[in-house]
Amino acid sequence: MDEGMRFFAAALAIGLGALGTGWAQSRIGPAGAGAIAEKPELTGTMLIFLALPEPLVILGFVVAAMILLIG
Repeated sequence: MDEGMRFFAAALAIGLGALGTGWAQSRIGPAGAGAIAEKPELTGTMLIFLALPEPLVILGFVVAAMILLIG
């Protein structure tokens, strides 16, 4: 039971992080495309905004690895 809970917790850490990142990027992408269409000089800023949610998945992976390896 204990090992199964660890696997479930690791899956939640990665899955919810990926779900949150995907949701955020699905909102940022169209807004960024609209902003770039109106002001092309915002391209760099929008690329940064689109990349900001990515560390959430990496953090979820690190937490899952810690749960599985240390726990």
